[in-house]
Amino acid sequence: MTATGSSPGATGASVEGQVAAAAAVLQSMRGNWVVTPAVAFNRNQDLVHRVIGRPGVVVVGEGVPGRTVGLMAQERRRVARVVGDVPIYDVVVGDGDGQVPLRKLQTHFMKLPRNLKPAQVNAVEARLRALGGANVPMPKGPLPKGAKMPRGARPR
Repeated sequence: MTATGSSPGATGASVEGQVAAAAAVLQSMRGNWVVTPAVAFNRNQDLVHRVIGRPGVVVVGEGVPGRTVGLMAQERRRVARVVGDVPIYDVVVGDGDGQVPLRKLQTHFMKLPRNLKPAQVNAVEARLRALGGANVPMPKGPLPKGAKMPRGARPR
């Protein structure tokens, strides 16, 4: 079977062990799921993804559980301020206790209760789009004198 096969475990097997493997599985799910990959991360490549669907908002942590719990709590607080009474679920991807294995991630999402109507999903997505994705740290200040700009970004 290929990575786009009908089996929920087929996608998980092809990317298991790679950074952002959970994001790849989440983005390939069927149905009305709005996936925003890597809304929070740290320098150890622990990632937090945000998924909006019929169950509500799902915050998915990927990486070492001890480090991702803090990132997930931070993202959960950001989301809670915007969405109001929409349910927020936490999912930690991994093989440990209380974690969801990557190959069972899609089936875990399908078993979550359907709390929102499709129109409400779109409204929640519009509110969360205002939050944006990850804030990638960029250096402040003027460009160094020897810096060359990429060809497509030159001012005209």
